[in-house]
Amino acid sequence: MELPQKSKVTRISTVVIVGIFAAGLLGYLVGYLTISERISDLQNQLSTLQEQVSNLQSTQNATFQNITYVLGENASFSQLYEQIKDSVVVIRGVKVHYGPWGPYYTQVQGSGFVYNFTGKMIILTNYHVVNNAINITVTFMNGNGYAATVLGSDPYADLAVLSTDAPQTEYHPLEIVSSSTLKVGDPVIAVGNPFGLAGSMTIGIVSQLGRTMPTTSGYPIANVIQMTAPINPGNSGGPLLNYQGQVVGITTAIVRNSQGLGFAIPSNTILREIESLVTEGSYTQHPWLGIAGIDMTYEIAMAMNINITYGHLIVQVVSGGPADRAGLQGGTQQVQIAGKWVTIGGDIIIAINGTRIRNIDDLATYLEEHTVPGQTINVTIVRNSQTMTLTVELGTRPPPSVP
Repeated sequence: MELPQKSKVTRISTVVIVGIFAAGLLGYLVGYLTISERISDLQNQLSTLQEQVSNLQSTQNATFQNITYVLGENASFSQLYEQIKDSVVVIRGVKVHYGPWGPYYTQVQGSGFVYNFTGKMIILTNYHVVNNAINITVTFMNGNGYAATVLGSDPYADLAVLSTDAPQTEYHPLEIVSSSTLKVGDPVIAVGNPFGLAGSMTIGIVSQLGRTMPTTSGYPIANVIQMTAPINPGNSGGPLLNYQGQVVGITTAIVRNSQGLGFAIPSNTILREIESLVTEGSYTQHPWLGIAGIDMTYEIAMAMNINITYGHLIVQVVSGGPADRAGLQGGTQQVQIAGKWVTIGGDIIIAINGTRIRNIDDLATYLEEHTVPGQTINVTIVRNSQTMTLTVELGTRPPPSVP
């Protein structure tokens, strides 16, 4: 029996609607599942990101803890300055010069700091600040000034010790620690009076260790600290500090027209000499080898027809000195190398007691840090392309007037 036309249409419409609904439902389910999967992925990514952030924060916290550890209790430069500023003094004096129209006077100025030597309060500074000066005074941070007297000095180490008649309440001594622990890159602080600007503080790092610094005495100062902390005339004699406010050196010199290149006498030198300077007025335990020389280079090695490009080449041996008595030999001929006349042919020092010697810095530092007058050392040399070791008994360094 055939259905009416209207009933057919209704049935078809119902089927279409159901089909559309089913398709919509299927599409919804597929979309829902896709979105759910995407949401799950995003949640996983978010969880991973949160874990990474947590790890990063932990790393940062560890880094901050390390920094705090390095700085110790002095996590603030301003706190450190407040702690040590009253220990640094201004040193002034007058030098007399003689010209064609009679004497005239100039004022000298530098820095210093207070140190407690077995209960005796003293002022440490550089030798060149007070050398040949009269009417020396010390002025504390509060402006109080007092007459000062030189107790002892050492031109070979550029050190001097002063005493004053200031009351005990003026003294705020600093602690001196060994400079042996210093490494290149360690932060340091210089406090002094550049150009008379009292109590100035600058910061930098140790840029090298074991330098030698020439002096008018004819002998270099050994084992000098090279640093980037800016210093200027007037800083000489001021303390070089670590981040705990402990003295690791005394600022002493700059290289003219340089950028961030200063030098300081290491605290080890102070600790080694302080007793002698205070009690005897001088220090006479500088070892003496009795040679003059130059550092080896590739060009010198080629001129000497040898393959040793490091070491210290002996140019001259002091007659009757320790090296001369041990049989060390100086140069024999002069040649022109890179436009300069160089005396070659002498022995090349390449080691002392088994320690490699690359240059005058190594030689002077080893002698100053590890030997004393009267000690016997083994000096390894290269002579005529042959390596040999000679025994040398060190002497005591002559007065500055003796070359």
